[in-house]
Amino acid sequence: MTFPYKLVATDLDGTLLRDDDTVSERTREALAAVTAAGAAHIIVTGRAVPWTRHILDDLGYEGLAVCGQGAQVYHAGEHKLLTSLTLDRQLAGLALSKVEAEVGPLALAASRDGLDGEVLVGPGYRVQEGPLPTVFAEDPAELWSAPLNKVYIQHPDLDDDALAKAARSAVGNLVDVVMAGPGVVEILPLGLTKATGLSLAARRLGLKAADTLAFGDMPNDIPMFAWAQRGVAMANAHEDLKAVAQEITTSNEDDGIAVVLERLLQSYG
Repeated sequence: MTFPYKLVATDLDGTLLRDDDTVSERTREALAAVTAAGAAHIIVTGRAVPWTRHILDDLGYEGLAVCGQGAQVYHAGEHKLLTSLTLDRQLAGLALSKVEAEVGPLALAASRDGLDGEVLVGPGYRVQEGPLPTVFAEDPAELWSAPLNKVYIQHPDLDDDALAKAARSAVGNLVDVVMAGPGVVEILPLGLTKATGLSLAARRLGLKAADTLAFGDMPNDIPMFAWAQRGVAMANAHEDLKAVAQEITTSNEDDGIAVVLERLLQSYG
């Protein structure tokens, strides 16, 4: 059996994962068939490694994963961090003061660097329900006391798109701002995207952008789609991503990844 791409890159939340944080049997089988046909599968997620590891272990996934919005390349089989890029905390602090000067006070959370980096949550930050662990930091200064890979921001009134837009316009060229999911707006090192991390991981496997089929659902997947040969958005994807996708598949709840992979396997098999 042959497959037209040598690399399949899948986002995690809203894409590979169903809404209950599981991967369907059908999608597992489609990915297994693709890897049996010689393609590599790389998970590319905004989550940092500590929030991703348990899912990779559950999948029996032993390849490379791109985590932290491209900041980390992680070897799942060896439980080893291969590359890690941190956010300059001074620049981030300056950027945040510029955003707050425009929109008023923000609630913050911070993702610490490393294999066991905790996510610290400051006063007023609304944590989404679920299994992902966070540590409450009563003193906001605690958020800045160790190396970080990203800072999460929330605003009491502005929605995600409006906050991301206002923040992007306020920070100039100090840092990057990305909307990564519902309630998730992030401050990142300037120039860091999922495409950055994916290109590093692909290079380790001797693969290129022209070899790559990418799946995603949020605006933070736009650079990955621009880098890959083909970008497929889920039916549940943000409109900004759908606008740049070459194809729209069914939703993450309806095996959108498997639908495309099965079709390609059939066409080229």
